[in-house]
Amino acid sequence: MTQPLKKPKVEELSVSDAQPTAIDAVDECNSTAEEQEAELLALVEHRTREVQHLQHRISYYTRQLEEAEKRLQESESMLARFRGRRYTLSSKSSQDSGFKCVEAEPRPASPIHANGAITILGSSAQKSPSILNLAMTAEQDRPCTVSSTEGVVEDESDRRKRKFGNTSTFRWKDHKELIPLVRSSSSPLTAQCDRSYYFSSQHKRKMRSLAPCPVNDQLFVTSALDGMINLWQVQYKGSSASLLCTTDCMSQKQRRWPEDIAWHPDGNSLFSVYSADSGDSQISILKFNKTKERASVIFLEDKPYVKGIINSISFLPWESVPFITGGSDHAVILWSMKDKKNTWKPELLHRDLHSSAVMGVSGMQLKQIVLSAGADKRILGFDVQVGSVLFKHQLESKCMSVLPNPCDFNLFMVQTGSPEKQLRLFDIRSKQKEVHGFGWKQESSESQSALINQAWSPDGLHLTSGSADPVIHVFDIRYNSHMPSCSIKAHQKRVFKAVWLHSLPLLISISSDLNIGLHKMV
Repeated sequence: MTQPLKKPKVEELSVSDAQPTAIDAVDECNSTAEEQEAELLALVEHRTREVQHLQHRISYYTRQLEEAEKRLQESESMLARFRGRRYTLSSKSSQDSGFKCVEAEPRPASPIHANGAITILGSSAQKSPSILNLAMTAEQDRPCTVSSTEGVVEDESDRRKRKFGNTSTFRWKDHKELIPLVRSSSSPLTAQCDRSYYFSSQHKRKMRSLAPCPVNDQLFVTSALDGMINLWQVQYKGSSASLLCTTDCMSQKQRRWPEDIAWHPDGNSLFSVYSADSGDSQISILKFNKTKERASVIFLEDKPYVKGIINSISFLPWESVPFITGGSDHAVILWSMKDKKNTWKPELLHRDLHSSAVMGVSGMQLKQIVLSAGADKRILGFDVQVGSVLFKHQLESKCMSVLPNPCDFNLFMVQTGSPEKQLRLFDIRSKQKEVHGFGWKQESSESQSALINQAWSPDGLHLTSGSADPVIHVFDIRYNSHMPSCSIKAHQKRVFKAVWLHSLPLLISISSDLNIGLHKMV
């Protein structure tokens, strides 16, 4: 009998093998779809954040444009009034007025060399105006007289207002409340650096200080360990600078360099501090409005410090326009002008409230409060009228400088030695230690140098700091983070300081590579 044929074994295997393959294909398809959906969701979130960020930037630049248009209108009206005054002055004798109104004349440009790919050269054919740009703010929109030699703008009304004892018409800036903006944004609103230019500082040793002129910020000075102070003028809308004046400011006995410098608010003189050792001169005044090729230097006779370096000097925003100094012998001293001949007299505020060197001093505008920051990790607010300490903060690391906010007169910044939390923001009305903290991680060194300094932006919202790395860090007090909102790679060695200009979107920096940097912000 014929037996029925069996189904081939091969077919059974092929059918059994085919079924799991189809299931795997379906699973793989589902998995791929889920991954694609997750990727698209992530992309949508990213694009949403990108749109929000751009909306913030549009709002920021809209405000900047409105302010710039307002400044332009003010400048145009100032120019028209100045031209009218110049026509009037030209008909008078120079002996009667005491000033001579001159046209721009050629000035040999100092040799300027580039540090990078962009070359910046001075040209002897370029005319450097003796009458420099007038102040760009409405506060300075007043009749001016101009020095024809050094090009420093002098305001007669300011000179009268800023005499010691004038209490009726003197006025600084208006207060602006910034506390509600602190930590209010989840993203930074800081402008970025578009281009940088570098040129030689003309100093032979490392630079120590950088300070823009308070009347015309297109003038700035640099000081260095060679004892020289150089006066510069920004040109070509921030792409270069010309050297106007170089002055030897070494101390009389020990030939020491200036440890710190500060402009007088009238913009015509620069004050420097030195050391108290060996009976050397402690304070010098550099006058820029003399009709000489080099500015003149005078040294004050009083020597109130006992020993050590005088670390800091700062003019106080008060009606009598005194200045304050802090030294290594723990003393904080207030200097006031007693007459019209630069007779400045010291007054000891305190010498026993700090147990170590006073590294930074400054003053608040709303009240007569002197701030001092010490290597003993203390921050003191001293009420000059009462003669006692108003508040005190004890930190976990040494304090190296103190800097009041230019717009909110209740805020001030302190530089500390804490890694990754070098900067602290305080409110004089608050008993808590700080309202915000900033910092950065240093790659080249963990130590924090007191030679690294900070500067506020004119609007009081941003803060720049040098670094032991060749980097400029920019912080936004509105940013809800302790990290920099922007970091600019600059120079070849550590950056000591970077300051803002009022009249141009520009940062000026100094470095231990002996170069000056001009950084255009957009």
